[in-house]
Amino acid sequence: MHQRTSDGAATNTTWHGEHMPKLNRKGEGKPLRDAMDRADLTIEELAEATKEVDPAGKGISPATVGRLTSRGKSARDRCELTTAWFVAEALHRRTNAPLQDLFAMPPHSTSTEERSRSDAANEA
Repeated sequence: MHQRTSDGAATNTTWHGEHMPKLNRKGEGKPLRDAMDRADLTIEELAEATKEVDPAGKGISPATVGRLTSRGKSARDRCELTTAWFVAEALHRRTNAPLQDLFAMPPHSTSTEERSRSDAANEA
């Protein structure tokens, strides 16, 4: 979704794409696997459970869940915030495991690119 500023410039008001941070799975996926065990869910069942928490009803694919929980070559340490949210919320409903026990924010960036133009304009 884009909104127009008073000078006609478009601003991105959504939390997707390059502006959305990626989260890192903790402990090489062990907290995720442990939460799945406590919830008695397989990869396919967890993928199905993410549909319940996704407002669009799409959820996360079994392949994505598998990559986040895997220890092998197919393992992925990072994922989109929405992916982590759907997985964590589905598990939280069954185990009470909060998102921060399963995923971590990436290390702090020192980039000045994260400042919005409106903030920079206010300083001038």
